[in-house]
Amino acid sequence: MAPDGTPAQPQVNDLAALAVEHLERAHRAPAGRSATSIAHGRGHALRQTLIALTAGSALADHDAPGEATLQVLRGHARLTTATESWDLADGALVAIPHERHGLSAIEDTVVLLTVVVTPHAG
Repeated sequence: MAPDGTPAQPQVNDLAALAVEHLERAHRAPAGRSATSIAHGRGHALRQTLIALTAGSALADHDAPGEATLQVLRGHARLTTATESWDLADGALVAIPHERHGLSAIEDTVVLLTVVVTPHAG
């Protein structure tokens, strides 16, 4: 709800424009990557993050965040686990394995990571 009590309007994001912006930022960043959260925060069951990686850069192996998918918006990347790898190109959508994994950019790449947020017991 908006502060005045009216239903909140959905936020519309231009993923193509964000992809261009964050690839430009990634090219200026020492690590060759840039990211922005799109849907997140209190009250959201999903967290979506746009990640831009320059060719040759990577996200080092890390634990799976829970239920998650990765969609390639542009470029070519490789998702790897200890035993498997998947080459992903424009338009590819993959469920991220529930194990340690990494992502490397074969060419300049932009992906959309979607994670199901689980409430923390407290």
